[in-house]
Order: sequence, then structure tokens, then C-alpha cells
Amino acid sequence: MANSSSDEHNDLSLIENRARSVARLFVDRVISTPSAEAFRFPRAEIWESVTWAQADARVRRLAAGLVVLGIQPEERVALASSTRYEWVIADLAVMLAGGATTTIYPTTTDSDVAFIVADSQSRIVFAEDDAQIRKLTVNRWALPEVVKVVTFDGTADGPDSDWVISLDDLEQLGAAHLALVPSAVDDRIDAIEPQHLATLIYTSGTTGRPKGVRLSHDCWTYEAAAVDAVGILSKDDLQYLWLPLAHVFGKVLLTLPLQMGFPTAVDGRVDKIIDNLAVVSPTFMGAAPRIFEKAYGRIMTTVSSEGGVKAKLFGWAIGVGRQVSLLRAGGRSPSALLGVQLALADKLVLHKVRARFGGRIRFFISGSASLNSDVAQWFDAAGLLILEGYGLTESSAASFVNRPGAYSFGSVGWPVPGTEVQLGQDGEVLLRGPGIMAGYHNRPQDSAEAVDGDGWLHTGDIGTLDARGFLRITDRKKDLFKTSNGKYVAPSALETIFKGVCPYASQLIVHGEGRSFVTALVTLDPDAIAGWAAENGMEGRPYAEVVSSQAARAMVQGYVDQLNGKVNRWETIKKFIILPRDLSVEDGDLTPSMKLKRRVVAAKHMDDLDSLYP
Repeated sequence: MANSSSDEHNDLSLIENRARSVARLFVDRVISTPSAEAFRFPRAEIWESVTWAQADARVRRLAAGLVVLGIQPEERVALASSTRYEWVIADLAVMLAGGATTTIYPTTTDSDVAFIVADSQSRIVFAEDDAQIRKLTVNRWALPEVVKVVTFDGTADGPDSDWVISLDDLEQLGAAHLALVPSAVDDRIDAIEPQHLATLIYTSGTTGRPKGVRLSHDCWTYEAAAVDAVGILSKDDLQYLWLPLAHVFGKVLLTLPLQMGFPTAVDGRVDKIIDNLAVVSPTFMGAAPRIFEKAYGRIMTTVSSEGGVKAKLFGWAIGVGRQVSLLRAGGRSPSALLGVQLALADKLVLHKVRARFGGRIRFFISGSASLNSDVAQWFDAAGLLILEGYGLTESSAASFVNRPGAYSFGSVGWPVPGTEVQLGQDGEVLLRGPGIMAGYHNRPQDSAEAVDGDGWLHTGDIGTLDARGFLRITDRKKDLFKTSNGKYVAPSALETIFKGVCPYASQLIVHGEGRSFVTALVTLDPDAIAGWAAENGMEGRPYAEVVSSQAARAMVQGYVDQLNGKVNRWETIKKFIILPRDLSVEDGDLTPSMKLKRRVVAAKHMDDLDSLYP
């Protein structure tokens, strides 16, 4: 096995002296900076702001309300909602009450909601609105352990009024209890042990029923302390948080401000990201690669449609930025002449790109899936560094991350302090450290298979470590396939490359297990292809008609040819089909964190794929 390098400048004392619990981490933050801004959030399109002290007062009332409803230490409270401020304070209330949050995506189906709530043995459910309440009421017969449903915006009366109360109702219960027992919440906080269950996150998975990952308070306080020790964030930062908080990536980004004290702007509406960035002007933001791919595609297609001098100027400016980017990545500085060219390129073009993202971004953090290195270099050329990271739900998210002063495009960086990495004989990435899960809920056999007797988490990802210790993930172990010619193909690598060369791409699903050659399903981004259609005499025509045209096929073929020029002969895509619709979470093609369910999509279209072979 090969061991990684780690950053020798990390302050390990921060990890060793971390808080005992998430609740204590929050309380310590409130004590340290009570009047500093904690969160901001939209109310009817107007952004409101609360201090740590204001957040604490409300969270304590909600926590006391949970105590009144009977929540005992480590008992589960489910949270079914989109990303919003109420999610944040509800989760913190569960922490202060000594309970454990079970996270549920708002897009989760009725049957899976019932399964997760029942399997987790959740006693209370926070439900965002009437749509989430209905998922519970239709399955009420299967949820005998749920004593109350607390809604943010839903209807708290009607046929289930005995079961459903509002968030205000819960807060009033808590306020009354605190008036009688002022120490009720503090007593719960003092009783929390580091290894007590804090969060139960059900992996959205690509097949089968989701599995509940058990993460302790120590997992989260370790993650916060470890990222703090890396030194890339401080109290002077401003985070924009839109990621699903039911996902481990979003959840860890919600824990970091408790450690470091920076404010967080919270709004989970994906269609509002660009508008909000211009208003909030954050210094950093986490996102899945699809967000960066869409932004890259939109800018590139817009520039292409303008053509002429503007397109040439843009291409020159990005080219200059790329030269500087590559030098920086190698630890070198640009020449005096190149520095002058960069200043001119920035004045004429590049600052306008940054302005689209609020103008103050120090860096983005990319996680959840592989980011194309060409896309990452393009952003860096514009002065928008993307730090790719890596982790699993089972490792509490932040296991690896690139640093602003030490990064390598295409890699996920170095491990955070306290995390160890090894590569198995087959290249599988193994992780060990305080962030590793306690196991899967109610699944001892799966737990034993995932974490071995020496504490190593078997990630299922194949990777390599370079001479400097940078980790590169090449594919999921289960997704690698062999053609009938005996050659291995890594589908996600091909898919990532394609998204870097084709600005119109949404998804590429590579197929070919046991076949004589590789084929693919292609979907195109609706926004990008609408602009392309306008340039090619098809403005206003339906998406399916545009993508099925000979012109669209010829355009995609050109990008497939570019992809084929970058890979081994046996990996080249010989034939492909453009699907008449894009993939979506709602149709079950993507996980809520926008990961491709490759096998699910391929199974849906197997007849089409079969038709590509003789």
C-alpha cells in the first residue's frame, strides 16, 4: 500500500482540542461573538440577517420544545426540507436537545420517506410544507413512532391537526418550558458525549434502498477543526450556501461557521444562485461540478454567439489567464511581460467574468463528483480558483481538499489533518480517521464490509497518489467495465472529459460492458442548446426537435471526436444517441446531489443501446 503526504503546516492542536459536541461548538461560538452576523436569508426577496445571539435565543426555544415533546438523548428527529434558514435552526435545535437529525431530501419519494422515517425510528419530523406533510400523512399508519410533525410553511390544521404543529407552536412550547426550567437546554448540552449520534444521513444511492450513515458529534467537530487547521477560511469570509443540507457536503459547510465564526447566506433555490451571488457577494461557495459546468457552458456559448472582435478578445484574455494559471499551479510566477498582459486582459475581460459571481470570490469548493480539469483551469484563468475536494457521507465529507497555495488540477488535493489514506492492491482508496462513520444504521453486515477491523473505510473509489501526495480519483470501483476485447474502461473519466470539451453537454452515459466497442447516451443542456438553436435557424423550436436534428448531431459528433482524440483507442465512443430530454432528479436519473445514476439510466434505454451494436 502507498501512503500519502500531508500538509506539514497544519495546526494539529486545533484538532486535539476540539469541542465535545456540535451543540457545544455552537454555544462556544455564541459566547465568543454574540453580536457578529451569523446567518442571512431571503424573506420575500429581501435579505434578513441574524446575529449569533439572536440565532441562539430562537434555537434554544426550539430545543426546549423538542424536550417537551419527549425527545431523549440520541433519539432521531427527521428533517424534510429544502435548504433554508429554518432547516439550519431546526437542526441546531436537535443538536442542543441532545437528539440526532435524520436528513431527508425534499425530492425523496413518499415510499422512501416512509422507509427512512421508520428505519431511523424518528420520533418527530420537521416538514417544510404541505407537500412534505402529505408524504407523511399518507403513510401515517406505517409511522407509529412519530409523535409530532412540525411544519415550516405547511397547514397545521385539518384532518391531521392532532399530529401537525407549526414551528411557532414548537417555539412557544419551548419558551414556556424554559420559563419553568431555565437550565433545561444547558442540561442536555452538558450530557452530550463526543461519540453520541448527531446525524443519520441516508445515502441517496444509485440503486436499492438508502442506507443510514451514523455520524457522531465527534465526526462533525473533527471536520470543523480539521478544515480550520488547513487555514483556508477565517471569520472574515462570507459563505453562500445553497447545497442540499440533507447531503453531507452541505451539512459540513453548515458546521464550519460554528468553528470559525464567518457568516453564511442561506438560500437553496438553484435557479437563484447567479442572481444571489451578485447581491450577496460572498468570498467562497461550495458546489457540485454541474454548477460550474453550466456556468462555463453558458458563458462560452454566449461569447461564441457574439462572435467577431468580442469573441477573439475573450479568447485572448482567457489564453493569457491560462498561461498564468499553469505557472501558479506549478509554483512559479509569470514574467514581467506576461504580468502586463494579464493586467490588460483582466481590465478588458476577466473582471467581468468574476463580477457575475459577485466580484469577491476567493475560491470555490467543488465536491460530490469529479470536476473536469479543463473547466477548473478555465475558471482559474478568469481569477476564480476552484479547490476540488473529496469525501464520502461515510467519512463526514471533507477528507481531502486542495489549498489555494498548493493545488493540482484534476486532483482532490491532500488529506485534511488527522485523516490517513492508503491505496489497496487494486487501487481502492482507503480512509481512516476521526471523521469515519460509526456504521450503517441497522446494517451490521454492511458496516463490517465498509470499515475493516483496523478502522479503514473502503471507499469503493479507485485512485492514484502522485509524488507530492495529491490524490486523483479515476472512477468508482463498481462502475469500471471490461469490453469483450478484455480492455478496462472508466466511464466517469470519459464523461468528465466530454463535459470539458463540449459547452452544450449536460450528461454523457458511457456503455460497453462485454461489448466489442464503447457507445454512449448524450443529453444536452436546455439553456445552452436554446442559444445554439437560435444561431442555427431553430429558435423557439421544442427541445426534442432541436436535439434530434441533423445539425445538432453533427455538432455533437464534432465534440465526440475531440473526446476520442484524448483517450485510448479502446475507450473511443464509436456510436451515440442523443436523448430527447435532459436527465433530472425528479425522473430518478440523478441523485439529489446531482450524481448520475448511470446504471439506472442505461437500463431505461437499453433497447436504444442494444440497437447500436450489430
